[in-house]
Amino acid sequence: MSGTRKLAAILAADIAGYSRLAGRDEDRTLARLRALRSDLIDPSVAAHDGRVVKRTGDGALIEFRSVVEAVRCALDLQNGMIERNAGVPPEDRIEFRVGIHLGDVVEESDGDLMGDGVNIAARLEGIARPGAIYLSEDAYRQVKARLQFAVNDLGPALLKNIAEPVRIYSVEVSVPRSPEPAPQSQSAAPGPSARLALPDRPSIAVLPFQNMSGDPEQEYFADGIAEDIITALSRIKWFFVIARNSSFIYKGRAVNVRQVGRELGVRYVLEGSVRKSAGRVRITGQLVECETGNHIWADKFDGELLDVFDLQDRVTASVVAAIEPNLRHAEIERAGHKPTAKLDAYDCFLRALPPFYSLTREGVNAALELLERAMGIDPRFALAKALAARCYAWRNPQGWASDPRAEIARAETLAREAVEIAGDDPSVLWMAGFALWQLRIDFDDANDLYERALALNPNSAQALALRGWALATSGHTAEAIELLRQAIRLSPFDPESFFTMSAMGCAYLMAGDYGEALDWTRRALRERPTFGPALRFHAASLAELGRLDEAREIIARLLRLEPNLTLSALRERAPIGDPRLMASYLEALRKAGLPE
Repeated sequence: MSGTRKLAAILAADIAGYSRLAGRDEDRTLARLRALRSDLIDPSVAAHDGRVVKRTGDGALIEFRSVVEAVRCALDLQNGMIERNAGVPPEDRIEFRVGIHLGDVVEESDGDLMGDGVNIAARLEGIARPGAIYLSEDAYRQVKARLQFAVNDLGPALLKNIAEPVRIYSVEVSVPRSPEPAPQSQSAAPGPSARLALPDRPSIAVLPFQNMSGDPEQEYFADGIAEDIITALSRIKWFFVIARNSSFIYKGRAVNVRQVGRELGVRYVLEGSVRKSAGRVRITGQLVECETGNHIWADKFDGELLDVFDLQDRVTASVVAAIEPNLRHAEIERAGHKPTAKLDAYDCFLRALPPFYSLTREGVNAALELLERAMGIDPRFALAKALAARCYAWRNPQGWASDPRAEIARAETLAREAVEIAGDDPSVLWMAGFALWQLRIDFDDANDLYERALALNPNSAQALALRGWALATSGHTAEAIELLRQAIRLSPFDPESFFTMSAMGCAYLMAGDYGEALDWTRRALRERPTFGPALRFHAASLAELGRLDEAREIIARLLRLEPNLTLSALRERAPIGDPRLMASYLEALRKAGLPE
């Protein structure tokens, strides 16, 4: 008995690189696939009146009543995978390839489908890029006037065992996986046709977050998240942030980030989504470099909807704190590829950061040379002045200064000039404060600068860590520990985390909780084995616990790094404002074997 011939919208999908994933861990990959079927694939197919014709291992063939529903389902699947892949290493991500065609099929008595309509959809899926949706021209013709999304016209292609070439269109889901031909602007977001010049600072646009809950009531929450992030990022003076009214013209549209970058004149785009389910909400965010489509950062946040505004605040704080160090790293990479002869003041500043963060004598010296060059190009470059003051604040306590008194004076001059020029820049404020605190120039002014920095940017992990350290050394250990925990929570993967962990060790040492202090200094030394303060706090904690042999081993390590270090030198340079705490600290180091 012959089958029934009919016209059908066919969606073919599979997992890109499934064999590789299964080869690495078959049981885990199968478990993830089963979870995706029950949580994402089957509910999305049902929601769009689809019928799963058959499953083929990691793939599926699905029939829909219309191409419109097929594309909507495909967008749900791909956006759902962007959400689930947030924060997952690229090599572990599950990414679908999807092909959609409208064509003639034959339905067999058992419900199976055959014919060119099925074959073309399967061939499109086979050549699709991971994370992409490929439409045949017949399918695209049905949806171009009914759905709003951006597409790339990939032109005609010869598909295996298909006689005639098929014109292919790629739907832009969220971020292009790799460069493709420029999109044919069927429904592109409005904007100027000419490319805007990029600013001389890191430039970013925050797009409206997608409400993926199917609940229009959650639109206000999704919009509020994006608006709060825009406001918070705008407080970071070294960012150029596009205003809300401009970035929100893309609301409700599938966009190509390269196009957004050209139209708004930005180097980076932050986009995200909000999904509500049974009283809980999941929020994802990802930072993308417009020109390349590379992901700079991605993460997801889960919480209860009992207090949406508290959740909104927590997500905003976490996103902003994560973006700043990741964006700084991306900008350093970019500056590193520019020819030396073409460096401007900002490029010199960026290039100074990696050698500074090495915290070696050679690194800090190299950073100072670049910063002097930056200040020569732009004498009012406050960030360069503040970082130079910070360099001197590292050199002097290590015994690296050629003329300690002169360098302390130079650091104070640079710090105060930086604050005078840019007293509304939180990064300038906390760096200047660090110089005044570390060099024992003015503890009160340093604390005032930390507080001003946090008033401008409450999500600055660096300012929180420095304020916490200052409070710990003045005896306010409970408040210090709270601030330091907040700094770690805001930026858990910060390359400077060893500094905050050392500060936490200091706080617990000053509080007399030597076991907890030892835990934190051990963690700090795993990150930075040569960091002097962490070694000193570690040795002092061991001594206070009576573990003198271990303490002396740490002091021996410390003296190999700083042969001239003595108790007398620390008495003069350690930034501990409370005399009682200073005496206790030095006594512990004396027991550990540090010479007078």
